[in-house]
Amino acid sequence: MEEKEISRAVISRLPRYLHYLGELDDRGVERISSQELSEQMNVTASQIRQDLNNFGGFGQQGYGYNVRFLYEEIGKILGLDKTHNLILVGAGNLGQALAGYENFGKRGFIIRGIFDKNERIVGEKIRNIPIMSMRHMTDFVKENNIDIAVIAIPKLAAVEVAEELSTCGIKAIWNFSHVDLKVPQHIVVENVHLSESLMKLSYNIREKECRSEEQ
Repeated sequence: MEEKEISRAVISRLPRYLHYLGELDDRGVERISSQELSEQMNVTASQIRQDLNNFGGFGQQGYGYNVRFLYEEIGKILGLDKTHNLILVGAGNLGQALAGYENFGKRGFIIRGIFDKNERIVGEKIRNIPIMSMRHMTDFVKENNIDIAVIAIPKLAAVEVAEELSTCGIKAIWNFSHVDLKVPQHIVVENVHLSESLMKLSYNIREKECRSEEQ
């Protein structure tokens, strides 16, 4: 049987479901209907049901969803039932902020090493993780079973680093550099363009202002 292809729009909503279900579980809520979840998430109940039906549904008519069970199942769909080893490339302001974000570890994303080309900061630590020289990056990746590289460096350097990482067993790159990386097809790339996100925010502000003026 051919595996069903899930749209990126559905996948992009799964982390939101996980977030809200986690908060409900923390408050001791045991079950919730799609309508109740809809009111909290500002997503229609029918959309929630459609999204979850892509993976088997998980709900029971007249009962709704078991919060803990659904939270765990969505976590498995997102691959959060496994530990992922990361390296962080770039120890500048953005790299330090990423390294300091504690929720990565709670989700199973463990930063194993931090690398930077600035030899003057080699040996310093961020959250007890020493900064290492870029000269040791590929060997470290191979020796420590690293799955994901987080790239937080300027775009020209990012292209070279991505090419280097593609030869040493990396499975995925989380790219914060403002450049689209060209890597072999077996490597997954998730681009995070902060300026584009800010421009989308600006557009939404403008749209709201235009609608207000029309009323």
